[in-house]
Amino acid sequence: MMRYYIVDAFTDRPFGGNPAGVVLLDEDPFPSDATMRQVAAELRYSETAFVRRLGGRGFHLRYFTPLAEVELCGHATVATFALLWQTGLGDGSCRCLTAAGDLEVEVAGGEVAMQMATPSIRATIADSDAIYEAVGLAGYRPELPVQTAYAGLADIMAQVPDVDALQSLSPDMEAIARATSRHKAVSLHVFALTGDGHTAHVRDFAPQYGVPEESATGTANAALTHYLWRIGVVAAPARCSFVQGEAMGRPSVVKTRLAADGTITVGGTAAVVAMGTMLPDGTALTSQHSTHRP
Repeated sequence: MMRYYIVDAFTDRPFGGNPAGVVLLDEDPFPSDATMRQVAAELRYSETAFVRRLGGRGFHLRYFTPLAEVELCGHATVATFALLWQTGLGDGSCRCLTAAGDLEVEVAGGEVAMQMATPSIRATIADSDAIYEAVGLAGYRPELPVQTAYAGLADIMAQVPDVDALQSLSPDMEAIARATSRHKAVSLHVFALTGDGHTAHVRDFAPQYGVPEESATGTANAALTHYLWRIGVVAAPARCSFVQGEAMGRPSVVKTRLAADGTITVGGTAAVVAMGTMLPDGTALTSQHSTHRP
């Protein structure tokens, strides 16, 4: 049997932030890929993390959307380690093995700070017309370049004029799926720079992976941090703050830290909202609903 939890990441209270499924396997082997996809589809969240203990403070995580496996998921990792802390892990550094690399995660008092994969700019998109048509801003010419940035996953970074324009986007999910597929990206990460104490307000769309919109994305905001550093908007070292999920009614704040050498960590808290057990084939056996704060 598998224990599953529903955990809201990048928030300190239930029903905020970005929900993720977390399946704790202890030291048991991972189920088949087909089973993990079925479990993710059954839980219906953008990502579900499957977690194996490797001994000591080492863990192996795999991440599944309802449609496919992805290399890394920031909010599901924050959810996982906040949950592990609540269930007795204790403060300290942990080793997290993922398909994006072997990462370090620091846990202190329920606050999780995860090292991201080595960031990079993958490509500049010279012809961005299709990108902006896909979100209802046909003809818009941004001040900043449209680029694909990577911090564990590849995401397209696209600036919009202001927060009002960001919140009133009209995303065409089929067009976004075509654009992200064409540019070998997981999501379209749209942002508006602000002067309200946060670095930017953002929205993230990943329909080709069965995720129309995310309310908080650690990997994409880490990639945005790298992008803003590379184009000179942010100087290292820096602490950045990104507001996300407003259009979904689930406002989140994702905090990143950019070191002088360009490495990036993403931090936040999480709240457990439900727990239960599943049979290995994904059939629900029992379910207990509860709310806890980290």
